[in-house]
Amino acid sequence: MARRLRPVELDFVESAPLRLVFAAEVAAPPKAVYTALADDVAGWSCWFTGVARSAPTHGGRGREVRLTGGTRFTETVLAAAPDEHYAYRVDTTNAPGLRALLEDWRLTPAGGGTRLRWTFAADGPAPFRFAMTLARPGLGRAFRESARALDRRLAKA
Repeated sequence: MARRLRPVELDFVESAPLRLVFAAEVAAPPKAVYTALADDVAGWSCWFTGVARSAPTHGGRGREVRLTGGTRFTETVLAAAPDEHYAYRVDTTNAPGLRALLEDWRLTPAGGGTRLRWTFAADGPAPFRFAMTLARPGLGRAFRESARALDRRLAKA
């Protein structure tokens, strides 16, 4: 059953009790990367590890995401600055332990490509935070694999 999480704003990315930050470079320019993140929400399942289905809601101001293991999220987009910044918070989920979650994507030019930084900012009880800290290497690997898959997808476009 879906539970409502605490509604956080963009400043949560700096104050969250748990912050996991990952970075990678892709060959595509920021405009193409931003388009894949913000405008082609349905395409996330083609490149982001673990995403089974993703769809925009509320005219692009929200998202519904289903992971391969059955976890579901409804989200509100908090930042959509073309070619620079995309962020969303989770409003409801069936995932246990979460109290608040915000994901923040920053794009900066890097040569002819893009440096992509993803911050996973969350709150939950101590056992949840401990488990997520242990999961950090796996999340990092999934992020790097996803960045490579996005790069391949954008190179074909």
